[in-house]
Amino acid sequence: MKKILFLLATVLAGNHSFAQEQKYDWKAMSPEQRKETIQKMNPQQRMLLLKQFRENMMVTELEVPQSNQPEFKALYDEYHEKQNAIKSKFKPAQDYDKMTDEEARRQINESFEIGQQLLDNRKVYAEKFMKVIKPQQVLQMFQTEGKMRNKILDKKDGQPTQAPQSRRP
Repeated sequence: MKKILFLLATVLAGNHSFAQEQKYDWKAMSPEQRKETIQKMNPQQRMLLLKQFRENMMVTELEVPQSNQPEFKALYDEYHEKQNAIKSKFKPAQDYDKMTDEEARRQINESFEIGQQLLDNRKVYAEKFMKVIKPQQVLQMFQTEGKMRNKILDKKDGQPTQAPQSRRP
């Protein structure tokens, strides 16, 4: 957790967009001050900040060369937009007990189709990323995303992260 907070402060301090426009000295802030500042932002500002944090953290983690950073960030943003557009197509039922067997089967098949679309999109973007960064970095990017997702899910569940391999990226 301390590593993530340090990365957040480092990445945000080096971010020359939204975070700097707000004149926040992220590095000098305590974790509590950062949390309070973020909580005061409107949802759009928080989403923009999270997007920028994710991009900058990935650039830092992967050690993307300065000359490739703009192209990488644009591609990374495009990749996430496509993934989110695919995910938004799936609307899971809220009450499984009231579903008929046929409705449940349809929902299962739909989830498989969406999952396949996500995988297909990931393959397409892996090829695009390999034109900007090395294949090893693409692999590391997908693994880092999986680790971040696990940490977020574990935090939502209120459980500490114990086994990073417990969920697939």
